[in-house]
Amino acid sequence: MSLRNILLLALAATALASPASKSGSPKGSKKAKHTASKTAPHVPISTGHSGTGSGSGAANNGTTSGGGGLKTTFPTPKGSQNIAALTEGGNKDAVFILEEGATISNVVIGPNNGEGIHCLGSCTINNVWFQDVCEDAITFKQTSGTSFVNGGGAQNAEDKVRQHNGVCTVAVKDFYCKGCSKMYRSCGNCKSQTARHATFENVRLDGGKVLAAVNGNLGDGVDIKNSCVLGGAEVCEMFEGNSSGAEPKLTGKGPDGKVCVAEGVKTSGC
Repeated sequence: MSLRNILLLALAATALASPASKSGSPKGSKKAKHTASKTAPHVPISTGHSGTGSGSGAANNGTTSGGGGLKTTFPTPKGSQNIAALTEGGNKDAVFILEEGATISNVVIGPNNGEGIHCLGSCTINNVWFQDVCEDAITFKQTSGTSFVNGGGAQNAEDKVRQHNGVCTVAVKDFYCKGCSKMYRSCGNCKSQTARHATFENVRLDGGKVLAAVNGNLGDGVDIKNSCVLGGAEVCEMFEGNSSGAEPKLTGKGPDGKVCVAEGVKTSGC
């Protein structure tokens, strides 16, 4: 993709740190109070001027560039980065590293990067778009607290959009995912395991494999509300997690009302 085309997709880049239709409702879900938007959000496009981005408190492993006041991030490919996905990377492969209390807003992360954002502490991610996901778009590593993802979207994720490794809660609202294998995965074979929790509200998965994959035997829990899961993807998958590094065993699918609770989730007509 040319520099011009990437710039047309970008808003001002800011990284700021501070201290179910009844017939389409999956089994086990509760009655819907609201439904996810029928209009799929898309990457914002602008050819005019917008506020110039600025940043502090978030490490950027790529470069930033701008034209006409627009700012975006261009990841710098490294030999260690996994462009083909399916191999876990480290902090050195991330485009942005967010420390405790950091917020990143209005950023488009381009293709050809192994890892997108790593949250080392509680973080907030607002309206961030991933044009093409290699390994993981966002990895949560903090040891406590809650991280928030508000708005934004991703496409073409062969593996995971969100990798949850830390001891924390992840709360996601108004996120759109197209062609994403897994919107969320609680680590199934990390050396140090714990119960992890996540919430999703008004999210949309258009094609892919599963919205949320969790480890029931480790005490994981996920709540999904007023969302849309299309293209034959599962709402949830439950696994038997381990700390040995072995491939986790699939133990169940679909909302079970305990490990995976769904309310107002549609699999068609949305």
